[in-house]
Amino acid sequence: MQELHDAPLAPLTTFRLGGPATRLVTATSDDEVISVVREADDTGTPLLIIGGGSNLVIGDKGFDGTALVIATKGFTLDGTRLELAAGEVWTDAVARTVAAGLAGIECLSGIPGSAGATPIQNVGAYGQEVSSTITEVIAYDRRTRETVTLANADCAFSYRHSRFKSDPERYVVLRVRFDLEDAGGLSGPIKYAETARALGVEPGDRVPLSAARETVLGLRAGKGMVLDPDDHDTWSAGSFFTNPILTDEQFAAFHARVKQRLGSDAEPPAYPAGDGHTKTSAAWLIDKAGFTKGYGNGPARISTKHTLALTNRGDATTEDLLALAREVVAGVRDAFGITLVNEPVTVGVSL
Repeated sequence: MQELHDAPLAPLTTFRLGGPATRLVTATSDDEVISVVREADDTGTPLLIIGGGSNLVIGDKGFDGTALVIATKGFTLDGTRLELAAGEVWTDAVARTVAAGLAGIECLSGIPGSAGATPIQNVGAYGQEVSSTITEVIAYDRRTRETVTLANADCAFSYRHSRFKSDPERYVVLRVRFDLEDAGGLSGPIKYAETARALGVEPGDRVPLSAARETVLGLRAGKGMVLDPDDHDTWSAGSFFTNPILTDEQFAAFHARVKQRLGSDAEPPAYPAGDGHTKTSAAWLIDKAGFTKGYGNGPARISTKHTLALTNRGDATTEDLLALAREVVAGVRDAFGITLVNEPVTVGVSL
């Protein structure tokens, strides 16, 4: 277990932003993780959990407490059942399941971060979410001071949300278990229209697993969503805002605003999101509110490849990033009456 003091946190995040931690500990086993967490709880020391750092916005002043990097390793495959240690690199684990001929998470290729973060955010993209394949999450419960196993139904998964996210101070994810599908080397049914078009198939069709993975990686790379240290469009947290889910009444008011602002022929994106709810596109809202690709002239700007990504052009501060985020939120709210919600976790700062 490695321990550093007054340690920089920016290199541990995909934004490459944020000040130092008073203490930085890297744990390589579940026992080490639990030991550090218990010590922090016993002494009343603030604790920051870091996995891949792909969903973190850390304030410029840093973190006055213990930052714990979970660097545990473990990839166990038994038939279609997969267990991942929290510190496993997610996209590498996905590649190994594709190589093993198993379907269920192939469209989540290229997503940065660690395996332990996936149930917290209910990570999803291109028609797949981890909640559809997760069977159990093994976590340390800081309230009961025990290691617990939570079944899928106990995780309260919803769109980019979970029990872990709603109660962030309680659970530390240690391991995640999945049940994948052996479809004879084929992917799961392709659900996302953009992916189907790129593959030249119809939604619902299956394709070779490798084709699904490579297509998703290509789509992500085209939007600056695959990490590349030489490409500042990838110095981001991916999608900075979640897609709004509106009640029927809210959507009707939004629809009227769209017509008023963009003309009678304008139609916003609309996707069913359960009884009485409709999901619309945050990227569409941002673009139509006037924040186009590459928007900004400072060190933090909207990606030149995707309006949903806010980026560090190399010498930004966290305050630069937040100023841009606040401008976008205010602009979308003024234009369409919808308040965007940030997807990344903020530490020591807020919008």
